[in-house]
Amino acid sequence: MRFRASHTTHFRYSEPVLLETQEIRLRPRNDSWQRLDRYSLEVRPAPFLLSETTDAEGNHVAYAWFSAPTESLAVQVEFSVETLRDNPFDYLALDGSTARLPLRYGRAREHLAAALRVSEPDATACEDVIVPIFDRGLDKIIPFLEALNGEIHARFEPAVREHGAPMSPAETLASRAAACRDLAVLFMACCRTVGIAARFVSGYQEQGNSSEKRYMHAWAEVYIPGGGWRGYDPTQGLCISDRHVAVAAAADAENAAPIRGAFRGDAVAWPIEAEISIESAVDTSA
Repeated sequence: MRFRASHTTHFRYSEPVLLETQEIRLRPRNDSWQRLDRYSLEVRPAPFLLSETTDAEGNHVAYAWFSAPTESLAVQVEFSVETLRDNPFDYLALDGSTARLPLRYGRAREHLAAALRVSEPDATACEDVIVPIFDRGLDKIIPFLEALNGEIHARFEPAVREHGAPMSPAETLASRAAACRDLAVLFMACCRTVGIAARFVSGYQEQGNSSEKRYMHAWAEVYIPGGGWRGYDPTQGLCISDRHVAVAAAADAENAAPIRGAFRGDAVAWPIEAEISIESAVDTSA
């Protein structure tokens, strides 16, 4: 699948402010799942320094530094990507495919420590989802993940909440509707509670109706021995294949945020505005 997209984010303030360093994670991954063909980044006003590098999670990040006050900030990216994997099950799981949960991971466990960390309140809240799955005898990794993805998808109505951090698992479970980032965090917490390493992913998805307002999307990835990081989208109840474009992944949702920064001043920050245009087409060149 080929995607071509444009994404502009506008920040506006009631009076001039001095922007602190802005972290921009909007460059799609270039890996075994997808190939980045073209990418451009424009920041207005132009920063006095723009440094592009790789963060501790392996994501591409641009740091923008500013020296003059401004009443607005605009960040625009354009890219074209080819997603490469149409079969999300093109692997044979090692060790964990037949072992009962929790997984052990062996030597990889040290490297996965952040993706395995779960708080006691989150683990307690997740029992409401996990116990019924285990009661059905689905205590092996692949059947468990499929059941968990389907259970969360069936429980909640999708909701749009344009701003704010993800809700906690307890908050999500107490609601009837949740945003994609809320469901991703709930899925992650459930996985970590039973010993499956999980991380948060921000990105884009294929959408059928081009007239609808577009938003970024969020889902989770789990680490499966023999399969590596594999995506699950509880909002749609799907395993990730070639119809999602991954941008950033991190053990904590905050570290996969598309744009993160602060400002100095007494101004009021108006609501953030985002304009996203995505075109997709099946690749017929093969």
